[in-house]
Amino acid sequence: MKQYDVVVVGGGLIGLATAREVLKRQPDLRLALLEKEPEIARHQSGHNSGVIHTGIYYTPGSMKAKACVAGHREMLAFCDERGIQYDLCGKVIVALDESELPRLQNLYERGTANGVQGLEMIGQERLRELEPYAAGIKAIHSPNTGIIDYGQVTCAYADDIRENGGEIITNCKVTGLVEHGNTTTLVTTIGDIDAEFVITCGGLHSDRIANMSGGESDGVQIVPFRGDYYVLRPEKRHMCKSLIYPVPDPEFPFLGVHFTKTMRGEVWAGPNAVLAFAREGYGRWQVNPRDLGAALTFGGFWKMARQYWRTGMAEMYRDYSKGAYLTELRRYMPALRGDDLLPGPSGVRAQALSPDGKLVDDFLIKHGERVAHVRNAPSPGATSSMVIARMIVDTVEQKLAV
Repeated sequence: MKQYDVVVVGGGLIGLATAREVLKRQPDLRLALLEKEPEIARHQSGHNSGVIHTGIYYTPGSMKAKACVAGHREMLAFCDERGIQYDLCGKVIVALDESELPRLQNLYERGTANGVQGLEMIGQERLRELEPYAAGIKAIHSPNTGIIDYGQVTCAYADDIRENGGEIITNCKVTGLVEHGNTTTLVTTIGDIDAEFVITCGGLHSDRIANMSGGESDGVQIVPFRGDYYVLRPEKRHMCKSLIYPVPDPEFPFLGVHFTKTMRGEVWAGPNAVLAFAREGYGRWQVNPRDLGAALTFGGFWKMARQYWRTGMAEMYRDYSKGAYLTELRRYMPALRGDDLLPGPSGVRAQALSPDGKLVDDFLIKHGERVAHVRNAPSPGATSSMVIARMIVDTVEQKLAV
């Protein structure tokens, strides 16, 4: 049986950043990171839109707000040090009509309170200079929002882990956690592994992994939502010079469609948000009976569905109708035509829901005596990955001493 001082479960950005942070502080620890897939970052970390967020949207004082502002700064410094390319292309958040102006102003004040640098409220003339094809009567310009290939970041994190003596073990799925005395045994598909301390960063499966260790449950469950993108034809990429985002709608639990440049020069349009029939179901007809059954028998899902049923039905309609999807996109880019759009990538968001149907909006980390679980790390988790890692290790460091 293999034995380690620390085992991190999950090879996404949060898991890799956490393992890296542990070894930065205590390089003599025997550490292993376990990933169930053949390679790291196969799911949420490999299916995001690659945005370096600045911290505009989040409630002042929340973990999200603090982590994002610091994470933006640290991500840029890390990339400069490691030679990873990024582009601070900027972002505009556009108000389409007078009814959205109070929310736009509130968003500006929120970003300012969070310490986001460079924000400015701009009118139509300046908006047309920045984004000639964008609709809107007023906008927030965030010049320091950027784009990056997070795949390169995950590789750099993994390199640091290995260089500091850690192991990354792929094709290793955890199926059980058994705590006994000062040791936790991880039951895996390649055999049992003992660890003095375990940190789980399970992403789409974070609730199931946390429940393996027993103890008091808060009832929070992951419900997967699939988001599909279109991409603009290469000859239409000039229609989006940076990132074009909507003012968040309080009647809709997710951000809504937007336009995003990528480091490969593409422009992504979307995503929508519909219930995924599998936690790793990137196709419309991918179904996992266990995953679907867990979502449909969870009371919190139905309470959320009752609250947002109108927007949910609209999202489902757009999922099956390109014309309806185009209509939504044209609210922000009126000159867009159906033949400007090509099928694009898909992602699945791990949305944590509480039993009362409320979305768990902030980062959620639960600590036990010999184990810590990252229960929820939604956007801006990628931007904030090093800061989240530091938060985790700050809390458990005294338990990791050799």
